[in-house]
Parts: sequence; C-alpha cells; structure tokens
Amino acid sequence: MKFVFASDSFKGSLSSQRISELLEQSARQVFPGCETVKLAVADGGEGTADTVTKALGGVWRTIPVKGPLGEERRAAYGLLPGGGAIIEMAAASGLPLVPEEQRNPLYTTTFGVGQMIADALEQGCREFWLAIGGSATNDGGMGALEALGVRFLDEKGAPLPGIGASLERVRSVDTSGLLPQAREAKFYVLCDVDSPLTGEQGAAFVFAPQKGADAPTVVRLDRGLCQYADVAAAHLGQDLRNVPGAGAAGGLGFGLMAFLQAQLRPGVEAVLDLLDFDRQIEGADLVITGEGRMDSQSVRGKVPAGVGKRCLQAGIPAVAIAGSLGHGYEAIYDCGIRSVVTTVSGIMPLQEAMERAEELYRDAARRLFSLYACGAGKKENPDSI
Repeated sequence: MKFVFASDSFKGSLSSQRISELLEQSARQVFPGCETVKLAVADGGEGTADTVTKALGGVWRTIPVKGPLGEERRAAYGLLPGGGAIIEMAAASGLPLVPEEQRNPLYTTTFGVGQMIADALEQGCREFWLAIGGSATNDGGMGALEALGVRFLDEKGAPLPGIGASLERVRSVDTSGLLPQAREAKFYVLCDVDSPLTGEQGAAFVFAPQKGADAPTVVRLDRGLCQYADVAAAHLGQDLRNVPGAGAAGGLGFGLMAFLQAQLRPGVEAVLDLLDFDRQIEGADLVITGEGRMDSQSVRGKVPAGVGKRCLQAGIPAVAIAGSLGHGYEAIYDCGIRSVVTTVSGIMPLQEAMERAEELYRDAARRLFSLYACGAGKKENPDSI
C-alpha cells in the first residue's frame, strides 16, 4: 500500500511538514508496513520559499537589501540544488515591512527583489522561481530591473528611481546595462492573479488601495502604468499589458515578463513541478491533501485543487483533510478530490480548534485511514486500537 501526503499548511497551527508526519503515523497504525511519500506543498504565497527550500534540500542565503521604502534591511532566499533559486518578493518588498502610516505605493520599490536576483546570479543560479504575492509596491517592476542594470529615463535622458511616482515620467528605456547573467537565466513567476497591468481590473485600481493609495493616487498610478507600458511596447515591439498576471505585485509580473522573458505560472502548479509530483505519485493507492479552510476559493489556485487535478489526470484517488468547510467547498469535487474530512469534531471556538490542532488532525487522519481500510476490505490492526 502506497500513500502520498501533499497538504498545504494550516496557517497559524500546523506546518505542511508536520501534517505529513501526522498522516504517516496514522497510516502506519492502520496499515503497518505501508509505503509513504511526504511532500510539503504550497501555492506560491507566503511560506512557499521555505517549503520548497526544505523539501528540495536547499540552503538559505541572507543578504543586505533595500526595503520597500529604500531602507537598509536583510532578506533571505533559497538556493536550490542544481543551480536554482526561489525568492519571495515579500521578503524584500512586502506590505508588512511598511508601517501602516507610511504606506503609499507612489514611493515604494521592488529594488530589493532585484538585489536578491543579482546576488543569486553571482552565486551561479540560472533558474529562478519568484513568488510575488504580498507586495507593498506599484512600480511595474522598475525597481527590480533597476537593480539588475536596466535604466528608465525621463524626457531629458536622466535615469529615474524605480518607484511608482516615476512611472508617468518614463520616456525611454536602456537595457544595455542588464547583467549578462540575467540574459542567460530562466525566470518563472509564481502568480495566481490574472489581472492585466492597466485599466479598471489592473494593478493600480484593484490592488493599490490595499497598499495605501487614495483615489487620486490610484488614477495617477494607472496613468503612469499606461505610460510605462507604452514605452516598453515601443522598446520590445510587443505590448504585454493585457497578459493575465501582468498586474500582479503592482506590475512586477509585467516587468519580469517584458525585460527578463519570465514565464507566469500558477503557483501550485509550479511548486508541484519543482517537487516532481507526477513521478512521486506513481503507483500510489491514495493521495491525501488539504488546507486549513476549504471553501469556494479553494478551486482558485489552492493546493487541494492543484493536487486533485494532477491525481485525476493520473487516475489516482485523492481526498482532503480540512480544518473547516465554508460556502461553496463542494466545488473541490470537480477538481478530482473524492471526499473531504474535517478535523473539528464538534462545535468549538476557533481559538480552541487552533490550540488543539495537532490532536484534532491526528483524530481526523485516523478516521480517514480506518474508513479507507473498510473500503479496501482490510481488518483493523488490533494493536493500534
């Protein structure tokens, strides 16, 4: 009997790694001697770099960078075996790094993200995976590109700083100084946002208010992004502003696509590929996934949906364990998940459920494997009762 465990973390209570350990313990109580494969999985959001770095046996590298307001700080990224790097943009340019009273995307930058890329290039990395959620920025990626040697120039040919306020002043771009190593590298952007760069569904109108922009600032930023996109289109010979995901992270998705030829990929799909998921599940009898709360949003790029779809394609049954169920969770069944088991065994406050998370998860896992044993026609192991 072979089981594969590939659950997202239960935020604030259980890590993906610990969940796999609990599943393994329960599986071996009911199915002594079973084969287990433990995969820590994430969806491209917060914690993805940590999950992937640990899972692949990578190492952390911490360097000095400029934070979102240009302040000096330190940020870490993962160096992966085989010359790869995984970077979370939020480590250098994330919204939590900016005090609430100072939040204004006219003045925040992705420069620190570019510094992490530049450092990884110096370490010999030529394959990059960038998780770009949680940004404090709306600079179109100008800051990151500036750190890599690209210059954005005003009408007098003077270089502009990579901040949101510079977008409307861009008149030309000079890529001759782009680091040569960057031209040799492959970039994959982990992104589940499908917003274009500009317009009512774009980076400024949808996301800038969350980063401290008032209504006039939103209009100014969108106008600036249009100008920036016009200049980029003239330089590149193609217009990428309407590509789904171009508006992610305040337009960082656009900047990486336009000037580094980055590919935008759904976060969970990229992570599953990094973990060689399709090979890992070969010959599996059951795959178990899950997340803290399963609802209608679970089918939109979350771990259970990604895992379920891969299992469906491979003809392998998949089930999920969730902390709780919300409205519309049933849509997950269309993604290949056969059944969902909840950890909460009765009415209880959220705080209690989180404090007892490990105990409740272990009980849910035991129930799941006992039910599976019934379906498989296996008698319960009396020693485990």
